[in-house]
Amino acid sequence: MLRLERREQPPRALVAAAPLLALLVTAAVGAVLFALLGADPLRGLALFFVEPLGSAGALAELAIKSTPLILVALGLSLCFRASVWNIGAEGQFIVGAIAGGGVAIHVGAHPPRVIVLAVLAAGAAGGALWASIPAYLRHRFQASEILVSLMLVYVAELLLDYLVYGPWKDPEGFNFPQTILFPAATRVPRLVDGLRTNIGLPIALVAALVVWVFLFRTARGFELDVFGAAPRAARYAGFPERRTFFTALLGAGALAGLAGALEAAGPLGQLTPHVPAGYGFAGIIVAFVGRLHPLGVVLSSVAMSLFYIGGELAQSRLGFPKSLTLVFQGLLLFALLACDSLVHYRVRRRPAPVPPANAGWAARRPPAG
Repeated sequence: MLRLERREQPPRALVAAAPLLALLVTAAVGAVLFALLGADPLRGLALFFVEPLGSAGALAELAIKSTPLILVALGLSLCFRASVWNIGAEGQFIVGAIAGGGVAIHVGAHPPRVIVLAVLAAGAAGGALWASIPAYLRHRFQASEILVSLMLVYVAELLLDYLVYGPWKDPEGFNFPQTILFPAATRVPRLVDGLRTNIGLPIALVAALVVWVFLFRTARGFELDVFGAAPRAARYAGFPERRTFFTALLGAGALAGLAGALEAAGPLGQLTPHVPAGYGFAGIIVAFVGRLHPLGVVLSSVAMSLFYIGGELAQSRLGFPKSLTLVFQGLLLFALLACDSLVHYRVRRRPAPVPPANAGWAARRPPAG
């Protein structure tokens, strides 16, 4: 029989290598999955891990997918480090897109170019406002932030549907549920002519640097870490729990809302029911694969973006369902959990129990009476 024995000090090399090993396990299981579906495993893996890196246009698309994942996962890392379980980043992303899109729609046909800053600021404010709801309910009524933030995702989706099917619907859109196209001045500027990469990528990288400084070079970041690792010690030290809780949730909401505004004013250019792309939920996996560290989040966002683009390529070229992307995301999460278990625990063989010396005599003894 086997048992798990906790390691006193997990080797740093194993801790660092676990995400990479999880990615390799995901690729191996994915190859088996392609074979079971009747496709060439090597061709399937090439669609996921090679073609998204094969040209300037492919790299531009990879950057577009990575940008919202970086921002969302950075915010979730703030929460998870403080043991604040924000599961509603998807809703904060949607409300950020609504807030930024609302500014873009109502500024007129020819606004000044600087209005794009107002669009992004409105998105961040909308996401933070949406995140403040579970923060307030947790502080005032001890409501679970897990349930409240998750349920607010569906409220945000219904709010988006109401707007694009109702008051914000494009009157010249042939009855499609969509808003008007945003004016050119409200659209996020592109970095290179001919490619779709926009300034969202440098914004996300700057945000990663800011989060790193906050976490590892400020007293507030230290408070947040202590509350996550030892909440009783943090209270004993006099750290304000309410401030830490609101800082984590509002920071996460602002970053997710900024991601939503960048998505709406960037690749989409309007609001539709398809704004929810699952970035809020994928960001949870990205945050943990990245070890809740800003640099790790950036790298794991690129890996997760490969799954998004690979899933689209597999759908168009191999006829596989779009849900294959979600399968790879789930495989990566389970592979990481398994690798982490082996990092923090070692497998030991449990010795067989030794029977007592008189066990045989007791078994042969006639019953009393």
